[in-house]
Amino acid sequence: MVEDEKHLAEAVGAVLKKNNYTVDLAYDGEYGLDCGLSNIYDIIILDIMLPKMDGLRVLQELRANGIATPIILLTAKGETEDKIKGLDSGADDYLAKPFPTGELLARLRALSRRKSDFVEGNVLVFGDIRLHPLTLELGCGEKTIKLTLKESQLLELLLKRKNAVLSKESIIEKIWGFEADAQDSNVEVYVSFLRKKLSHLQSEVSIQTIRGIGYHLKLKDGNAHV
Repeated sequence: MVEDEKHLAEAVGAVLKKNNYTVDLAYDGEYGLDCGLSNIYDIIILDIMLPKMDGLRVLQELRANGIATPIILLTAKGETEDKIKGLDSGADDYLAKPFPTGELLARLRALSRRKSDFVEGNVLVFGDIRLHPLTLELGCGEKTIKLTLKESQLLELLLKRKNAVLSKESIIEKIWGFEADAQDSNVEVYVSFLRKKLSHLQSEVSIQTIRGIGYHLKLKDGNAHV
């Protein structure tokens, strides 16, 4: 947990420890970044307003260095712009302060379930594309392109379930979490982002919409799987 309000950090840390979490506390952004770069943590709770380096910069540096650890961003109440910037920079969830510890615990459980669905470091191949989940890189032939964390998780899910049609509800549950307030439109936006990147790579792989059901991967020759 990276939080400069020591009383808050220690209080939350105590609650987490009572719920069988092992917790390290960092009180400034620079030390928080060093901890995150070790890549030994299952989840990072990251405040935005921090001394030495703000939370958004810490988040961006972690993602730029290939750290895919799920991150919950702590924002000031009503700061919608911070939430948007955080999610666009690769945060997995956010909580507005002050927050009930019960809600934090629920979000941690959701992120823990989702993390178990993604195996970092394995290269996934389908048709002419290859996805590196750890580095968030998508390759096709000699071309590579960087994905955001959400884009990478969505494509990874589609690749691992390539023989099935995934509903928007199942995608939301796996990527955003059951307790999240994500909607169908969130899925549609990230599917659109992925389609543009696949098109940019001139890949033979496309994401096909099965109206009223969901999405699956398809090759240009018509095969839905390999």
